[in-house]
Amino acid sequence: MSENGRRWRVLAGGIGACAGVAVVLGVTGTASAQPLPVQPTLPSPATIAQPVPAAPNVVPLQPGVTPATAGVAAVPAGVTAATPPAVPAAPAPTIVPATSGTLSDFFAAKGITLEPQSSRDFRALNIVLPMPRGWQHIPDPNVPDAFAVIADRVGGNGLYSSNAQVVVYKLVGGDFDPKEAISHGFIDAQQLPAWRSTDASFTDFGGMPSSLIEGTYRDNAMTLNTSRRHVLATVGPDRYLVSLAVTTSVDQVVAAADATEAIVKGFKVSVPSAAPPPGVPLGAPPAPAPPAPPAPAVPAVAAPPPQLLGLQG
Repeated sequence: MSENGRRWRVLAGGIGACAGVAVVLGVTGTASAQPLPVQPTLPSPATIAQPVPAAPNVVPLQPGVTPATAGVAAVPAGVTAATPPAVPAAPAPTIVPATSGTLSDFFAAKGITLEPQSSRDFRALNIVLPMPRGWQHIPDPNVPDAFAVIADRVGGNGLYSSNAQVVVYKLVGGDFDPKEAISHGFIDAQQLPAWRSTDASFTDFGGMPSSLIEGTYRDNAMTLNTSRRHVLATVGPDRYLVSLAVTTSVDQVVAAADATEAIVKGFKVSVPSAAPPPGVPLGAPPAPAPPAPPAPAVPAVAAPPPQLLGLQG
């Protein structure tokens, strides 16, 4: 499961990581002016008895040189003047995946406590979790510190239900570099039994540092396919770790593809905006909206709306 639903149909393939570095070399063209040939000095005519003194600060002109171009160095044909070298653009900073230590291990080493958050009274962030048709909120004691858990109550193979889990922690105490922290985002998945990666990325999520890894692992006698995302959100002086895991059995990947893809693509984390619209002074009452014309009656489509977890700020 990924941004492309077809990846859910790939049943476990090892991924190879290739790193390429593009080097931009500035090539500077050079030009040199060739010296003009030295003109021979002609003898003075014999009829001139007294030489004429040259005017001070006057440069004798060579044949073919006009006064307008006197003093300008000549450039041979076919040679262009030198141009300054192009300045290569600074490369975008990259995140190197950590080789050990989960996010929990990283924060513990920094003296940071992870405080689990409850969706009942949570206001710091807006978290949207799409609810596919046939899925329901369920209490799941197997998910420690669960913020929300939804599962497919209609499909499945009778042994395992496709599900999505959200966990939110407030990061209390200490300081850390978000880019360094998120480099540990793959480790928890890579430590699962018989883990095989199918995709991974450190692309920002809504402008926030994030890690996304997808692949398969073994759970008892079953092979499961999972997509796991970690997001580091900053709200004023506070920082939060938001984690989403969407998992299904490999024999249900095709049947559950529409639902799991909707969850992965529709999941959102954002900071509530408290700023007024541009051009509206603080405390000013909003302008009344013009009355809208009555809309024709349209039969309602029974599509489940996304679930906003917590209270919108």
